[in-house]
Amino acid sequence: MIKQLEELIEISRFYGQDKEFVIGGGGNTSWKDADNLYVKASGTRLGSLTEGGLVRLDRKKVTAVLSGSLPDHPLQRDQEVLKGLMASCLNNEAGLRPSVETPLHNLIHYRYVIHTHPTRINALLCSRDCESEVGRIFPDTVLFIDYSDPGYLLYKKLESEISSYRKRFGYDPKIILVRNHGVFISADTVSEIRELYAYALKSVTDRITTSCVTEDLTVPEKVVDVLPAVRMLLSDEGIRITRIRNNSLIQHFAENPENTALVSLPFTPDNIVYCKARPLYIACSGTTNEIISEFRDKLEVYRKTYGYSPKMILVNGFGLIAVEESSKMADLLLDVFEDLMKISRLSLSFGGPHFLAPERITFIENWESENYRHKVSRGSAEGRVLNRIAIVTGAAQGFGSGIAEDLFRQGANVIIADQNETKGKEFADYLRKSARNNQARFIQTDVSSARSVENLIRETVQEFGGLDILISNAGILHAGGLDEMTPETFDLMTRVNYTGYFLCVKYASRVLKIQAGYKKDHFTDIIQINSKSGLKGSKKNFTYAGGKFGGIGLTQSFALELIGYRVKVNAICPGNFFDGPLWSDPERGLFIQYLRSGKVPGAKTVEDVKRYYESQVPAGRGCTVSDVMKAVYYVLEQEYETGQAIPVTGGQVMLN
Repeated sequence: MIKQLEELIEISRFYGQDKEFVIGGGGNTSWKDADNLYVKASGTRLGSLTEGGLVRLDRKKVTAVLSGSLPDHPLQRDQEVLKGLMASCLNNEAGLRPSVETPLHNLIHYRYVIHTHPTRINALLCSRDCESEVGRIFPDTVLFIDYSDPGYLLYKKLESEISSYRKRFGYDPKIILVRNHGVFISADTVSEIRELYAYALKSVTDRITTSCVTEDLTVPEKVVDVLPAVRMLLSDEGIRITRIRNNSLIQHFAENPENTALVSLPFTPDNIVYCKARPLYIACSGTTNEIISEFRDKLEVYRKTYGYSPKMILVNGFGLIAVEESSKMADLLLDVFEDLMKISRLSLSFGGPHFLAPERITFIENWESENYRHKVSRGSAEGRVLNRIAIVTGAAQGFGSGIAEDLFRQGANVIIADQNETKGKEFADYLRKSARNNQARFIQTDVSSARSVENLIRETVQEFGGLDILISNAGILHAGGLDEMTPETFDLMTRVNYTGYFLCVKYASRVLKIQAGYKKDHFTDIIQINSKSGLKGSKKNFTYAGGKFGGIGLTQSFALELIGYRVKVNAICPGNFFDGPLWSDPERGLFIQYLRSGKVPGAKTVEDVKRYYESQVPAGRGCTVSDVMKAVYYVLEQEYETGQAIPVTGGQVMLN
C-alpha cells in the first residue's frame, strides 16, 4: 500500500472513531493524484476503514460523467451519475459503490479531502443565524454554501462556488461549510488537515454559550411493562429490538411539548436516513397502562399520516426509545438522535435551530443513494433465531456457554446470566468480537435469589426491549448417598436446581405475557436444560435427580398455565456432557466425585470412571452441545408441542 493511502486510512479512523465527528456510516474521505481518486465506498465506516473499503476511480472518467448531458428528473439523473461513477472504477472486482459525494472529492484540487459532521460545527450550520455567524467567526477563511440536496445538485453548486472562490483568491478553499450538512476540510498533508479541524472546532466552540452537559438518569422500573408492549406493537413487519436511553439532555427535550418541538424535525440527511424524519412524542408520564394507551393512539395517527412506523419515541419522564431490526442499529439510532438533541441545544448560541425544509425532507426520504448507504451500513444477517432475545442461565461455561454461543452465532441477542463475573464478562467480550448486528451481555445472577432474577429480567428488557427465549440451564451437582449428603447441601442444590427454575419462569413469564397481549402471532419459549437424571433415578445422586424430576413436573405445569399466552415450555434432557467442567473439572468434577464416593465399583482412576460411563451409552460416547442444540432448535421452531421432556441421551434412557 502506498504511504498516502496508509495516511488516509489512519486519519479516517482517527475522526471516524470519534462520535464528535462521525456517527455510524456518515462522513467520507479521499486521496488523489493526477490520475487516480481513492474514496471511501458507500456504506463502509470511517472508524474501521481498510484498504478494501476504498474505491479507486479514473479521475478523467469521473470528470466526463459530470460534464455530459444528464436527465432533468432527479432520480433518473442520480442513476445516470451512479452508472457513470461505477464505470469509472478501476479494479473494482468487489463491486463497491463510490460515495455519493465522490464528484466533490474529485472537484477539489487538494490531495486529501476529509468530510465529517462535527456536532459543534453543525450546531452553527443548523442554526437560524448560520450565515451571518459564519461570516463573523470565519472572515474570508472559509467557503460557506447554503443547503442543497445531496448528490448532483450539491456538486453543481459547489462547482460554481469553488470556481468563484478560485477567481477571488487564486486557490481552492481549505474549509467548506455546508448548511445543514457538515464540513469538508482539504489539504495536501494530513498534518494540515488536523490543524484545520482543530482551528475550525476552536473557532466555533469559543462562540458557544449554551451548556450541553448530560448526566445519566435511571430508567423507571415500569420499563419492564412498557417496552415489551412497544416492541410488539412495532413488530408488525418483523421482530424488532427496542433500546432505551435516559439522561438529563433527553429529559430536557421530553419534559414539555415546547422543548420537544426543538427536536421534532431533522437537521441533516443522516437524521432522516437513520431515524426517519420525525420522532413520536408521548407526553404522559403516568401509569404503565396510560403510557401504552397514549402510544397506541399516537402510533395509529403517525402511521396514517406518514405511511410508516416511527423509529424514535420520546417519552416524558421515561427516556428515548429507538426501534430497529438489530441491537447495534438501535444503538446507532440513539447516538444519531442524541447528536440531533445536542445540535439543537447548542444552536441556541447562534439564534436557535434551523430544520430542513419539508421539500428537502421529502427528497431525502425518497433518495435511493442515501437509502442504499443505510442498507449497506446495516449489513446483512441471517440465522435461525435472528434478532431474538435470549437469556441463558449458567452460561459462563459448560453446556450453558455452548448453548449461548450457538444461539449467538444464529443471530440472537444473548444475555449470559451467571454468578461467575470473571468468566461471564470474558465470554460476553469473546462473543461480541464476532458479532454482526446482535449483542451479548453479561448480567451477574444468582438464580436462587428472587431479587437477583427479577433484576435479570428488568435489565434484559432495558437492554433489548423484551424477551423471546429463556433457557434455564444453571445447576449444581454434589454427588453423594444418604450417608454423605448433608441437609445444607441438599437445600442448596434444591434452591439452585429446582427453585431457581421456578424463579426464572415466574419473572420471565410476566414479560412474555405482556408481549402476547400486543402481537397475536408471536410465540416465545421457556426451555429447561434438565437431565437424563430427570427421567430415571440415579444411584447416590438422589438430590440432583430429585430436583430434575421436579423440574419436569414444573415444566408440564408451566406449559399448561402459559400456552394460552403462546409461551411454549419444554425440557431437554441431555445425557452426560463428559467434556464439560461438570464432569471433567479435576477438583470438583463428577468423575473425581464419583471416584472418591466409590459410585463406580472397582474404579481406581478418573479414566476408569469415564470409561464406565461411556460404556453405559448405546451410542458409545457422551452428549455434546451440538446434540443438545438440535433439540433446542426443534423446540424453538415448532409451534405445537409444549410440556415435553425430550431426551438427548444416545439411547441411554428411552421413553416408554
